[in-house]
Amino acid sequence: MYEKFGQFINGKWQKSENNETYDVINPATEEIIGKASKAGRGDVDKALKSAEAGLKVWRNTPPWQRSYIIRKIADKIREKQEVLAKWLTLEVGKPLVEGTGEAGGAADIFEWNAEETKRIYGQTVESRFPDTRVHVYYQPVGVVAALVPWNFPLILASRKISTALAAGCSVICKPDVITPGTVMELVDICKECGVPEGVVNLLSGDPASISEQLIESDIVKKVSITGSTRVGKLILKKAADKVQRVTMELSGHSPFIVFEDSNIDKVADMAITAKFRNNGQVCISPNRFYIQESKKDEFVTKFIERAKKLKIGNGMDSDVQLGPLTTSKRLSEIEELVETTKKEGAKILLGGKRPSGFNKGYFYEPTVFDDVKDNFTIMKQEPFGPLVPVLSFKNFDEVIERANDNDLGLCSYIYTNSMEQAHRASELMETGCVAVNTAAVAVAEAPFGGIKQTGYGREGGSMAIKDYLNIKYTHLGLKG
Repeated sequence: MYEKFGQFINGKWQKSENNETYDVINPATEEIIGKASKAGRGDVDKALKSAEAGLKVWRNTPPWQRSYIIRKIADKIREKQEVLAKWLTLEVGKPLVEGTGEAGGAADIFEWNAEETKRIYGQTVESRFPDTRVHVYYQPVGVVAALVPWNFPLILASRKISTALAAGCSVICKPDVITPGTVMELVDICKECGVPEGVVNLLSGDPASISEQLIESDIVKKVSITGSTRVGKLILKKAADKVQRVTMELSGHSPFIVFEDSNIDKVADMAITAKFRNNGQVCISPNRFYIQESKKDEFVTKFIERAKKLKIGNGMDSDVQLGPLTTSKRLSEIEELVETTKKEGAKILLGGKRPSGFNKGYFYEPTVFDDVKDNFTIMKQEPFGPLVPVLSFKNFDEVIERANDNDLGLCSYIYTNSMEQAHRASELMETGCVAVNTAAVAVAEAPFGGIKQTGYGREGGSMAIKDYLNIKYTHLGLKG
């Protein structure tokens, strides 16, 4: 599977310096997909030098030419949508239909940034002096280290790579060891579409050692990371020593608030979509379900009816809706959290175990809890799996206060037929993104990111590219 790839440095696929490899596991079958290349310190040094040289070429490439190449990448992703979807299913475990959707989303991101490339607007400010002019303009920040997680490797790599390219930066992309092939395929598309040598590089292997070496380098000027809050804090501390620019999209713990004037049938459908995408292994997955008390029983009944119908299995099967968790470690953590939640006093209404009939694979049933209290572990710790704690609330002020009582602030979901209530709630939620009467959050044209301990900076929309640019001001005297 990985033979045609390896480390991508200076425009070429190559073996690592020590010819080392590591096994990549299919989470649905627990079989080895293949052996991926493992980078050594020498490979990281080569990638850094490659990116440094590539930056000199790319920052001087006219924006219209950069835009043309980035758009070609978007078109090629759409051409290879099925190939990319299969990679995602093999490595992550998500159903093919979700993989196809992720590939389409990645193409949209490249297409959006192809246009942003041509719209890096500067300013001319009126000078206080008659014989001078004030010019403000933007320049690429430099070499970017893009640290990509495993749950949405194609989308998240695309956000980082395309924005860096749009800004005129070169980039070194480090995929997770769980999902190297997906990102390798994307980088190969960049090569195929004419990205110059050294502009896009890829290092596969141990995340900690590669990341540390990249961040310690004087060559890297910006780090973009999507990952856990724990890891993000470690990266931030290291980046501080070099005063590197950092974009951080970290853990989430999204509240899902349903007011009593909602259409519960529609809300239940959207709840299923939002919660069980990638089996709940999503930073914006709703994890705390607050239902106004008059509608709680109805919501629970309809949600469970729909959850029972989800077909669990290997994502390669066309009718599967819920794939496995991605690693054995993730499965063990979910089992542990379920036991903790039971011990703390919750009642299981659905699931709570591995599904029968599966001898292999990291599968776990959709699990719904009742009798949950705000101080339970599951209400503070991001589950990152198919776990659904359901709580009730009495009124607007109460639920807003309870929903905001969390250190994480990525996304919120609000459901109501009252526009006044929708506006008030969305303004009061302490999150970077709010979904009102929809399950869709992350779209190419909107700024995505969080507040509080979810991090800072944005990916997507017209604001993202500013994080990859330095602001420069020139006070120009007209008389020499």
